[in-house]
Amino acid sequence: MSKKKKKKRVHHDEHVDESWLVPYADILTLLLALFIVLYGMSSVDAKKFSALADAFNRELQGGTGFFEYPSPTPSMEEKESDINIDDKEKQEESKELSEEELKELKKQQDQKELEDIQKKVNAYIDENKLGNKLDTKLTGEGLHVSIRDNVLFASGSADLRSKDRKIVSEIANLLVMDPPRSIIISGHTDNVPISNSRYDSNWELSVTRALNFMKLLLENKKLDPKSFSAKGYGEFQPIASNKTAEGRAQNRRVDILIQPRIATED
Repeated sequence: MSKKKKKKRVHHDEHVDESWLVPYADILTLLLALFIVLYGMSSVDAKKFSALADAFNRELQGGTGFFEYPSPTPSMEEKESDINIDDKEKQEESKELSEEELKELKKQQDQKELEDIQKKVNAYIDENKLGNKLDTKLTGEGLHVSIRDNVLFASGSADLRSKDRKIVSEIANLLVMDPPRSIIISGHTDNVPISNSRYDSNWELSVTRALNFMKLLLENKKLDPKSFSAKGYGEFQPIASNKTAEGRAQNRRVDILIQPRIATED
């Protein structure tokens, strides 16, 4: 019998399927690129981040990408919106506060200017020894300069005496201001009824005195007529009792009211 030749067995290793390595390597590459980009960004931009997320989701193409899941915390755009609203509210509050502070500063400056004018008028009164004829008072309405009627007018008359025109001219110089202030000239009398044919009442006398005094002031061309007005109050705004001769003398007066530029609140 012939011996059968033994066939050599050839061992073939089974071929391993390595196709999964390609997508796996792609994912690793994408993740590496993601971390490099995030690390390199100096500040987070919500729009760029969203665009980056869309790009990765398109690349993965495996259903909903992990960037598309809703965040458990508010989005950056929402946070930025909230911050912008808060900043605007704070800016509005700051603006209102600044306006109030500015208004208060203007009032203080205005009051200081009126005080300086009062000092100047008082210096003129002291220099000319007119303390018993002129008086000043600073109130919320402004600076009052009161001139007794016997300095300017004869009894029952609204015509300024020639000898007192110099005083009026000097007072006019004191009223020159830049910018001009609103000035009200007002006439006042006591309650003794007037007894002449020229004026029907103390009211008419007080108005005419105020007008004549204002006209003489405005002969100073440095004064702006638009800033002046005249009023007559007759006996109805006394500053002293009309029961005494001294009180009636105080009530017979011409007042100059230099008003504040900033309206004051009561």
